[in-house]
Parts: sequence; C-alpha cells; structure tokens
Amino acid sequence: MDDQFTLAETAAQSVLQRTTLRPRIGLVLGSGLGGFADSLTDATRIPYAEIPAFPRSTAIGHAGQMVIGKAGAIPVAVMQGRVHLYEGYSAQQVAFPMRVFGRMGIRAVILTNAAGGINLSYQQGALVLIRDHINLQGANPLTGPNDDRFGVRFPDMTQAYARSYRELAREEAGKLGMTLHEGVYAALLGPSYETPAEINYLRTIGADLVGMSTVFEVIAARHMGTKVLAISCVTNMAAGIVDQPLSHQEVMETGERVKTSFEALLRAMLPRVQKDMAS
Repeated sequence: MDDQFTLAETAAQSVLQRTTLRPRIGLVLGSGLGGFADSLTDATRIPYAEIPAFPRSTAIGHAGQMVIGKAGAIPVAVMQGRVHLYEGYSAQQVAFPMRVFGRMGIRAVILTNAAGGINLSYQQGALVLIRDHINLQGANPLTGPNDDRFGVRFPDMTQAYARSYRELAREEAGKLGMTLHEGVYAALLGPSYETPAEINYLRTIGADLVGMSTVFEVIAARHMGTKVLAISCVTNMAAGIVDQPLSHQEVMETGERVKTSFEALLRAMLPRVQKDMAS
C-alpha cells in the first residue's frame, strides 16, 4: 500500500498534467456554494473519480470535481464539493485533498461551508469568518505514524485561521458594504442534525456555529504550513433556536440566496491573498 505522501504526489501530478496553470491558492466550496467555480475562465474541470486515490463526494449540493482556472488574472484550484466523515470516509481520506493541494504547490486555502447558527446575533444568510474551532468529530487526520515530509508530529494550532487573512477579509467586506461576523466553529460527526440540548451544550462551551466539515482540512493544511481562511454561510439557525425542523433543502436555498455577495467577497480576497504570498 502506498503511503499518503506518495498517493498525494501522484494525484497532484495527475491534476497538473491536465492544465498549464500553476495555482498557489486553493478553495473548497461547501453545500450550495459551488457556483463560484462555474465562473472561472481557462477552466479545466476534473471529476474526483478521475484523480488517483481522491475521495468522491456523495452529499447533495457537492458537484464532486476540481476546477483549475482563473478568477480574473489569478490562477486557482477549486474543489466543488468535499467529503465528510459521515459518508463513511476516514479522517485521513477527508483531509487527503489538502495533501494533494500541498503537493500541487498551493500555499493558501480559502475554505467555505454551510453551517448552523448558534450565536443569536446571527441570522440566516449571515457570513461568518471562522476564528477558531472545536473538534468534536472524535478523530484527527494526523493520527498514526507522522510523515515528516508533510510536517511536524505536533503542529501548533494557536493560529489555525490566519489572523492577517481575517483582517483582509473584514477590510474587503467593508468596501463591499457587507456585514462579516466572526466566530468559533464546532465540528460534529453528523449526518443527523444536532438536538436542541446539544446546541445548548455547544453554546455553553463557546461555539457560535456548528457543522460537519472543515476542521480536518484545516488541521492537515496547518500541518503542511499552508495558511487558512475559512468562511461559514449560516444557512439555518441551529436546533431549538427557531421552532421549525431543519432540512438540507433550506441549506441549499440559503446558499443560492447569498451566493452573489459570497462570490464578491471571494473575488475581492484573492488578489490580497496572492499579494501576501508574493511578499
């Protein structure tokens, strides 16, 4: 069996052979937020099934392809959809796309997700910068032998979400006249939504948002020294906050409603991130 490093290298070379672009910024688009990838120019679209060892998305709202293209003049690698622990994948498989990004030469990632709002100051459709996370998924993608070619055995997570990128995002949101919140994201296993009692517990321990993704990607990215910006779209208020059942349909509809402002923020951020990496 090949090790993760060799598998990631093989997958990265497979992707790079299909395009002349060499992006240094990667994006992951969550549920209902995949539209940004459709607007890229000079685009090469590669279904995950065609990338060696790459896990395949099964969740609704996840197209399941990597798009290498240009946003304006900036080359980017965009994942239209991700995989989750609840689909039956291991923590290492969920994080594998970040390993592939790293081997492709990507040094900064912008991660997006659909999340439930716990903080009562948020409303449905709010965009929230993730400042920190609480991993309640019961696993970690770095368990098992450490591969020093990726990073150190015990990576620091003090600045998992780059403070400088959050400041840039707030600046750009201000120019666009957008309200951008900031909060702590709790990652749970899923796929069932949380109970009102669980939401009460999460609020008590300091969570503002809840979801079923992102955290393993962040851990793997930081292990490799990749800088991270993460933005949640509050697609529904969490269980017990409003007296109505939760549905994935609502998640998709809210993602569609906010996509224009969401994509505008992504476009505004890319030149700033590109400039940061060149400095």
